[in-house]
Amino acid sequence: MIPERVLSRRRAGVLLPASALRQGDTGAFADPAYRFIDWLAEAGFSVWQLLPLVPVDRSGSPYWARSDRAGNPALLDARARDPGNDADFEAWRADSAGWLQDYLLFEALSEEQGGTPWWTWPMPLRHRDAAALHAAERRLHHRLLALARPQWRFDAQWRSLRAHAAARGIRIFGDLPIYVAPDSVATWTSPWQFQLGADSRATAVAGVPPDYFAVDGQLWGNPLYDWNAQRRDGFSFWLRRLAQQADRFDLLRIDHFRALEAYWSVPAHATTARNGEWRKAPGHELLETIAAHLPALELVAEDLGVITPEVTALRRSFALPGMRVLQFGFDGDPSNVHLPHEHEPDAIVYTGTHDNDTTAGWYAGLAPATRDLVRRYLGRGDHEIVDAMLRTAFASVGRLAVLPAQDLLHLGSEARLNRPGTVNGNWSWCLQLASLTKELAARYREQIQLHDRSS
Repeated sequence: MIPERVLSRRRAGVLLPASALRQGDTGAFADPAYRFIDWLAEAGFSVWQLLPLVPVDRSGSPYWARSDRAGNPALLDARARDPGNDADFEAWRADSAGWLQDYLLFEALSEEQGGTPWWTWPMPLRHRDAAALHAAERRLHHRLLALARPQWRFDAQWRSLRAHAAARGIRIFGDLPIYVAPDSVATWTSPWQFQLGADSRATAVAGVPPDYFAVDGQLWGNPLYDWNAQRRDGFSFWLRRLAQQADRFDLLRIDHFRALEAYWSVPAHATTARNGEWRKAPGHELLETIAAHLPALELVAEDLGVITPEVTALRRSFALPGMRVLQFGFDGDPSNVHLPHEHEPDAIVYTGTHDNDTTAGWYAGLAPATRDLVRRYLGRGDHEIVDAMLRTAFASVGRLAVLPAQDLLHLGSEARLNRPGTVNGNWSWCLQLASLTKELAARYREQIQLHDRSS
């Protein structure tokens, strides 16, 4: 029997990265995650939206992925036993060989080379000479095993957590970064899929032009895809990465969806994203291929930023819902698409995203004229604005309303998760589970029922 599609009816969800469930030395996949799922169910929510579960760099960003297929060992319940014996471990390694061995060897070689990027490694390793790789596998055999076991545990613990969520009626909403990190297993194993020069470095990098978040734009620095090579290869790179995501999540957001129609290309030597240019991408061909090979995969388009009619047409031609963020609606334009009277059913509605300030912090930082506009639009005074924004999200015609956990608790800017364009001080906020009380659950269950979003 084909499972019910997540967005076949009105739902309510909560945005909370798994990393925010760390409690001291307790990993997120331990008791905290199970307790959070139970609270969601008690409160009437039926969707948990996460950020990418990938290993992170020293900044903690889940969008700078050395591998978008490996799991982050920092999320593990370290006290849990192995999910089986040595034979089970070897069987899992064999089943996962399509991505696992490359990842393990990449990480082991990176350690051996002192953490330097792969394009600085000795030439045989840089170019994946077969004899050099075999020698490395023999030399690093024990380290490869040590790196593999956390991935085995991650897979088992995640499957257990997802099964618990399913039993409580909670669907898991994942997030796929549009790009990978320059020093990543993907660029090392498939350099021809990216715009790299003879020195294996990116010739142009990703970013976005000046926008709401940054006056100079955002210079991300990720290598861009060579779409001609991807097309010739039948988009196999995308099919492989999405197949694993389909196995891991019930619903999947493609981050920075607009880059599938046209992407912002910045010269690799640039110091800001201002001097980039838009270049076309074969998004229609890619999405057609995905639909043909992975028909059960339910996708959401992150269509924020500079969105053209062509981007909207691409999204709608594949019936993908987009995103509406209430905080973006109050620029004085009554036809702003983020205002709730402009919403459409094919929308995921947020008060704010992981890149926004919390709603309380956002409102406190507004200019007086904008605060007055918010008060007049919502018909509420200063002390009621957060609740009014939450109720407005619930009341939207958008099929799914997602509330950041910080907004559920009316937290201020001290609980902000990320500030785009900055490296330090992000991704560290953690949820205090004691704040998720039965009284709070009852309050949200009533709102969810009133707005026909019950699980």
